Amino acid sequence: MAYLSYLQNQMYWYNIFDISNMKKNDSLNQISVILKTISHPSRLAILLAIGEGEVCVCHLEKMLGMSQSHISQQLMILREVGIVLPRRDYRYIHYKLVYPKLLGLIGGIAGIYGIALPEFHAPNNCDCSKCSKNK
Repeated sequence: MAYLSYLQNQMYWYNIFDISNMKKNDSLNQISVILKTISHPSRLAILLAIGEGEVCVCHLEKMLGMSQSHISQQLMILREVGIVLPRRDYRYIHYKLVYPKLLGLIGGIAGIYGIALPEFHAPNNCDCSKCSKNK
């Protein structure tokens, strides 16, 4: 897990005590890494925008109003942890969730706290190969 190494090197999520005890609770550590990964607001938005389908980066840009570089950076992290799966179609890369049940987890947490989740809809003006086939 390259992302776990990144977190350890950056000391971003972990303190010294946590790092020294990670090997003792490997399964708990794996769950913790997944939860910490999806807890970033941009990554949460990306997961919700992908939903149960498959979405290209150009769709994510238009749906979320984020730059392509920021989205790609967040997708790389999600990919390294095994949360999203890429599929290349010529010059476009489409992403889907490996485990769509994560959406239920996110929705469940939002429901517990009475938080309304944003809804994302595919843009109408996209020139990716998937959209071009539908025109």
